[in-house]
Amino acid sequence: MDILRPTLIRIGGRVYRKNLVHEQVHQQEEEDEDFYAGPSDCADEPCDAFVVEETEKGFQCRVEVPSPLYKYVIGKKGETKKRLETETRTSISIPKPGVEGEIVITGQQRSGVISARTRIDVLLDSFRKKQPFTHFLSFALNQPAVQEKFLQFKEEVLEKCAKDHGVSSSLFQNPAKLHLTLGTLVLLNEQEIRKACDLLQRCKEDFVDKITGGRPLAVEVAGVEYMNDDPAMTDVLYAKVHMKDGSDRLQVIADQLVERFVASGLMLKEWDRVKLHATVMNTLFRKDPGAEERNDTTAGKSSFKERESFNGRNILKLFEHFYFGEVQLDAVRLSQRFSTDASGYYATSGQLNFC
Repeated sequence: MDILRPTLIRIGGRVYRKNLVHEQVHQQEEEDEDFYAGPSDCADEPCDAFVVEETEKGFQCRVEVPSPLYKYVIGKKGETKKRLETETRTSISIPKPGVEGEIVITGQQRSGVISARTRIDVLLDSFRKKQPFTHFLSFALNQPAVQEKFLQFKEEVLEKCAKDHGVSSSLFQNPAKLHLTLGTLVLLNEQEIRKACDLLQRCKEDFVDKITGGRPLAVEVAGVEYMNDDPAMTDVLYAKVHMKDGSDRLQVIADQLVERFVASGLMLKEWDRVKLHATVMNTLFRKDPGAEERNDTTAGKSSFKERESFNGRNILKLFEHFYFGEVQLDAVRLSQRFSTDASGYYATSGQLNFC
């Protein structure tokens, strides 16, 4: 590691240096890469990102952690917890499995409590990234007229391209769930869902109302395009979405929403700009009609061994300009993965209304 250019890791709006630390463990010296933020770091990185309270017995810090993540702090047979306590000279109290609450870190030295808290944050951030997403921000595109045009598209594709390799009815999206995904989230308890809903309302007040003028956005869903490099080996085919008036207002709202959610720590940054698209065909649906892809644009990163691609050349040629219809977008929804509401769309945990 270049000590003049250490690895930087961003967590919850703060930037941590990944330092090489030499520590004594059971009277044996071993070299290990670890994360540490002690008093000397406060000159560069404010230590008020979390509260450390002074108590009669020393210092204490509380951190809200969703119960599904407790096991990562505990570790196999409690080894991770014991190691953290030993190396930071703290005591870490964790609620019982399944009980929502706070992890409490106590210690005689403030620097030790800060170190333990920082290392727990880094640990949980790493494991959170591995969790399957639970929710996503979406625009519903399933108005009846669009669903009707989509079914026409499906019928014509199967009529004209059924002989093309891999093309079958199982590839098509459920018309009731046609949507535009802005980004995905891992929300592991009710507190995190409420936090996401509150952030949506702040975004409405801060910039969305100014951009929409309190009115729906008229968009058109027209034309088809593919995700990966070779149209003969297509995994995702999508319809393009654009503002009817030719403005970039939808793009600006999408990008700013994702920027705010990434800054809050609720969403991971995947792309510089949101790709405005609606999946119409996906090879993931072949095995599981209810499958939802992690932000469709990551399809190119998926293991092709798990997917049977289809030849999309004729579809792209014949339906390049297919018109799916006009949609009045009036809300951004916090949609719940693997769910269905009364209309057939995804169940909504919260939403930002334009008017």
